[in-house]
Amino acid sequence: MKPLTEQEIRAAFVNCSKGEAKRLYVPRDLGEQPWEDLDYLGWRDPRAEHRAYLAVGDRAFVLRTPKAGAERMRRSMCSMCTVSPLAGVSLMVAPRAGEAGKRGDSVGSYFCNDFGCSLYLRGKRDPGPGGRLPETISLDDKIERLTTNLTAFLTRVLPG
Repeated sequence: MKPLTEQEIRAAFVNCSKGEAKRLYVPRDLGEQPWEDLDYLGWRDPRAEHRAYLAVGDRAFVLRTPKAGAERMRRSMCSMCTVSPLAGVSLMVAPRAGEAGKRGDSVGSYFCNDFGCSLYLRGKRDPGPGGRLPETISLDDKIERLTTNLTAFLTRVLPG
């Protein structure tokens, strides 16, 4: 993934207003991210535990997670990378962009809580015991599966 700046990320949001994009939390450690190993950048808002964000290429997305008690942390598989890390997997819901989002429409999918999908696939982060099922496909095929799953989710967020 190409390294992104805070300004590029803020300008890339497609499912929130420009005012919201100016106010939302963007990580301060962008220069320390392992960009060459990332297929997307995902992060949580430390000021609002149910908010999360995702940047992919030239687009960024606001996500939310269920409120405490609405969903227990589960040892299930991430829909993006098919890993089940010790950090857990949560439903991430994105308001749809455009008119559909203004009507309250949203789409959801399961993501690793720490958004470590790219690093788990490449063996750069350990998901913990039992977190990764043995697979016989190549790293390139795993990356293609991740990007295909991610693209399918994000396409549902975008209008038309």
